[in-house]
Amino acid sequence: MADPRPPRASHVPREPAAPGGRRGRNRGVAMAERAAAKPDGKGDRIAKLLARAGAGSRRDIERMIAEGRVALNGVPLTTPATVLQNLAGVTVDGHPVAEAESTRLFLFHKPAGFLTAARDPAGRPTIYDALPPGLPRLMPVGRLDLNTEGLLLLTNDGELKRALELPASGVPRTYRVRAYGEVKQRDLEALATGVTLAGVRYGPVTADVDRSGAGRNFWLTMTLAEGKNREVRKLCEAMGLQVSRLIRVGYGPFALADLPPRAVGEATPDHVRELRRMLKVAGPAPKDAGAKPARPAAPRRETVAAERPRRTPRALKDDGGELTTRPPRGGAKVLRPSRPRPPRKG
Repeated sequence: MADPRPPRASHVPREPAAPGGRRGRNRGVAMAERAAAKPDGKGDRIAKLLARAGAGSRRDIERMIAEGRVALNGVPLTTPATVLQNLAGVTVDGHPVAEAESTRLFLFHKPAGFLTAARDPAGRPTIYDALPPGLPRLMPVGRLDLNTEGLLLLTNDGELKRALELPASGVPRTYRVRAYGEVKQRDLEALATGVTLAGVRYGPVTADVDRSGAGRNFWLTMTLAEGKNREVRKLCEAMGLQVSRLIRVGYGPFALADLPPRAVGEATPDHVRELRRMLKVAGPAPKDAGAKPARPAAPRRETVAAERPRRTPRALKDDGGELTTRPPRGGAKVLRPSRPRPPRKG
């Protein structure tokens, strides 16, 4: 069974320099790189190839190369700009890297209390502890804080991951926020044009108050396109609001809908192809066979950046704790974590 975690980030010592000192070693690297590159120079950069193969994002690959963890024919590479035809002879931490597989994209309902990380030095649970068994090696698209729950996209394609995360792509993220306090209309209007907090520019953000609850608790729907660190919480704090619950209910054309906590749904190949086309992501196209439909909303029109959904599905139940959203048409099959059945009474 494949480990869904990406490769460890621990440092691996560099190999000894080749005979002849550093100059000889660099000459060996250059010879290996030229031998694998296309004669017309139209190959792909090693960072791009490894990202497509799911070894990490381009930034991860660049760090691995700087640490001497990526080698070609046994010789550590020195630059992520190395141009290659394929991954033949390429190793990461001494292990061969398989060619890129067909792109797959999963929707995961992250529960609160799990880190969006492969491992935690403090031993806290991560999303990989909550995922059901049988999944391929996957990377999270962006992050959700420890206490934030809701929709987290997972993919085996580093290029797609990067495109979905980049602020320049304008992919909208929609959140449901349960907050305490008094929200002012002028604050919501300020978010729509963007605000600056502690020297950091945020915005534009669409924010709508859904309904008032008991006392001064209420639900707020916020849609943004950047996803800066703790952005929603910081914006709410700046408005004098105390956030008691934060749920991401949408990412791009995909919606959380009624996907249960810890459950995983897989986006259909058609939706993945459409998403890659809109984001202009190259690489292996997804296969049609074997995909389980997830909960994508209808595909956007021409570009992701051009559209920002004003609203997400309305809450059907709000008792101060539970939140459910209206499911999309057509239903979906999901992968659920296996749980032992309780013994029958009597």
